[in-house]
Amino acid sequence: MRQYLLITANYWAFTLTDGALRMLMVLYFHQLGYSPLNIAMLFLFYEIFGVVTNLVGGWLGAKLGLNKTMNIGLALQIIALVMLCVPIEMLSIIYVMAAQALSGIAKDLNKMSAKSAIKVLLPENSEGKLYQWVATLTGSKNALKGIGFFLGGVLLSNLGFQGALWVMATALTCVWLLSLLLLKSDLGKSKNKPKFSELFSKSPAINALSAARLFLFAARDVWFVVALPVYLAMQFKWDHWWVGGFMACWIIGYGIVQTLAPRFTGKTQGLLPTGKTAFKWAVYLSVLPTCIAVALITDFYPEQSLIIGLLVFGAIFAVNSSLHSYLIVSYADQQNVSLDVGFYYMANAMGRLLGTVLSGWVFQYAGLQACLLISTSFIVLAAIISTQLPNKNANLIL
Repeated sequence: MRQYLLITANYWAFTLTDGALRMLMVLYFHQLGYSPLNIAMLFLFYEIFGVVTNLVGGWLGAKLGLNKTMNIGLALQIIALVMLCVPIEMLSIIYVMAAQALSGIAKDLNKMSAKSAIKVLLPENSEGKLYQWVATLTGSKNALKGIGFFLGGVLLSNLGFQGALWVMATALTCVWLLSLLLLKSDLGKSKNKPKFSELFSKSPAINALSAARLFLFAARDVWFVVALPVYLAMQFKWDHWWVGGFMACWIIGYGIVQTLAPRFTGKTQGLLPTGKTAFKWAVYLSVLPTCIAVALITDFYPEQSLIIGLLVFGAIFAVNSSLHSYLIVSYADQQNVSLDVGFYYMANAMGRLLGTVLSGWVFQYAGLQACLLISTSFIVLAAIISTQLPNKNANLIL
């Protein structure tokens, strides 16, 4: 339990800086006159290196230990933050993309380590507790990411871009030093040295879940990452506080629902999520982006429709995300858990990459409505792929 709390606190601190940095980047470079597509390009290396990191990071976690990969992630995030503290004339697109590449590597090393560690810390055949712990970690992380969004907007308004970055780098350095001292050594280190050729999953269930995850997160990010905050600032004339605050509230609510996801998916009735559960919740989610798009196209209370639709979308998406997070940890091999989790989050990063690029490109040339319609098509694909997931774990093991 002590190690679980240390890992969770480590993950929380990292997540605050990650959410704040994301909001700082979008708002600050929009303020400088960057187009939506150019803003999306700033995150290109962040997502590309996240794909590579999840794949290789799972192997490193099994080989070196999850404590080491988690601490490496924290150190890289500190470096990325300091890199961006240069004078504004040095913030070229290539330079910012390089800093974001380090941040992407850091984020996915940290996340892979935290999620894998839960499987290692719990005994086998503890599926009910595993689901609750994963839901709590995932939900609390996303709630704090939302606070990070708000923090980014507040820091930008009060301290400016560089001042905000220095504050975050200093705070994260303190967390990193504590993590080096307190986190258990060799956590999650595989007894059998994993081969590099074992990076790609050979499990049909993990392959199917990873593909569904890719399209699920592409469906969110295609309209949420760049298109939505820029749309709120351009169309509704919201200032930094309002955009950052609203996005923060959305993510916080999303995280709270994730922690409650076991209640919505049958845990109180003695059931755990299966492939059928994943399919059902994806179907529920698929209708929402189209409804929001229709409201915007027909000019039916556009501001209210967008806000209400986004809140409902966030709640149902949170349940989808939480049960996926449980399923991957459940499906993962106990001895090489970081390899399977790393492969899965590689697909997650690929989905974010696809969604981020499309978010800027499609929004710039076709508007938010087109982003929403693409979101629906991605969710439908995720639902179809979910039909290939096994329907086991029907009975809860406490």
